[in-house]
Amino acid sequence: MKNIDIIPKEEYERIGKIILDCAFDVHRELGPGLLESVYEECLVFELIKKGLKVENQVFLPIYYKDNKLNKNFRIDVLVEDIIALELKSTYDIYPIDEAQLVTYMKLGHIKLGYVLNFNVILMKDGIKKKYNNYFLEQRNTK
Repeated sequence: MKNIDIIPKEEYERIGKIILDCAFDVHRELGPGLLESVYEECLVFELIKKGLKVENQVFLPIYYKDNKLNKNFRIDVLVEDIIALELKSTYDIYPIDEAQLVTYMKLGHIKLGYVLNFNVILMKDGIKKKYNNYFLEQRNTK
């Protein structure tokens, strides 16, 4: 992963704009009602086409009291090693969906993430932007 301490805010904003533009393109092309996996594949395609480094279904190891567990989380999409995307195709974005993303961000030391729900009439209604305040607060106390 990249050293997130040296990445300027403007870079996060630039990449975030590309991510959202691509999500809007996918939604405009496909509309609501498909499986999450379809949106994931199409979004990854669009992000790569824009020249971004993209990984999907990224394993995130889980540690408990410094012991690595035999379980992993999976980040749906990781962009440029610095922005996590949690994709949904559901009725609504629930607080648990946002909490899941924030947990992934905390464990992966990721500052910025988005929950993107494609099962909406207007894509703008399916976007939640999350900052990893826990990680930022931890960094500020050192």
